Amino acid sequence: MPDYAALHRLDGRGFVLLGAGNGIGRQTAHALAAAGARVLCVDVDEERARAVATEVAGIPFPADVTVRESVRELFARAPELLGGAGGAGGVGGVVDIVGMARYAGLAELDDAGWDWHFDLVLRHAWLAVQYGGAALAAAGGGPLVFVASVSGLTAAPQHAAYGAAKAGLVSLVRSAAVELGPRGVRVNAVAPGVVWTPRVAALLGAKGRRRNAENAPLGRVAETSDIAAALAFLASPASSYITGQTLVVDGGVGVKFPYPTIGGEA
Repeated sequence: MPDYAALHRLDGRGFVLLGAGNGIGRQTAHALAAAGARVLCVDVDEERARAVATEVAGIPFPADVTVRESVRELFARAPELLGGAGGAGGVGGVVDIVGMARYAGLAELDDAGWDWHFDLVLRHAWLAVQYGGAALAAAGGGPLVFVASVSGLTAAPQHAAYGAAKAGLVSLVRSAAVELGPRGVRVNAVAPGVVWTPRVAALLGAKGRRRNAENAPLGRVAETSDIAAALAFLASPASSYITGQTLVVDGGVGVKFPYPTIGGEA
């Protein structure tokens, strides 16, 4: 019988974490490190990269991952920076948190807004697949895990550009899983609903939190640790036969019957 507890461990593996400096990224850095991984903490903000790297005894790496040369350099240097960790002496896993939404209706959305979403949400992911996937394959295989969004699976007002880019990411995950699978690389994504990050907290406030908690069958909004736990699972050997999938982590909102119940009864 397998040692099922050990399947969730990442001891001796080096992980590249894109967007490590805040919110879900910071929680994921802790989740990976707690499982035994050595984490290369990548963030566009050097101060944030250094802060989270200090917290998890990792390595900071400031980089703009929407720029091809930055991503190429990152994965060229990653094996050495990770100190030989990573299974076969290279990169043992990649987790990509990077992404953000700017809210605008279709009628108000301009070219710059559209391009911004596709650069930040999708272009960088394509670069991560190209360079991160090659690094994983060179090290004998491993997991490549992205953060998608329920906005890429459903629809919401003022989310057209963000949702379209996230839908593209979901498709990219499937295609990458098929192409990279023969080289031992698994590619998956987690699609959160509302997550109580510092940015969302500032946007929605206490009233918004209460409304979203009431809308969820589980009666609360997601904490960043909920998403980090799902990412850590898909990054671990416990998910070794899962690839090309997008795991929805939304507290059941997406499966709930949309109309009020009759007479208040289920």
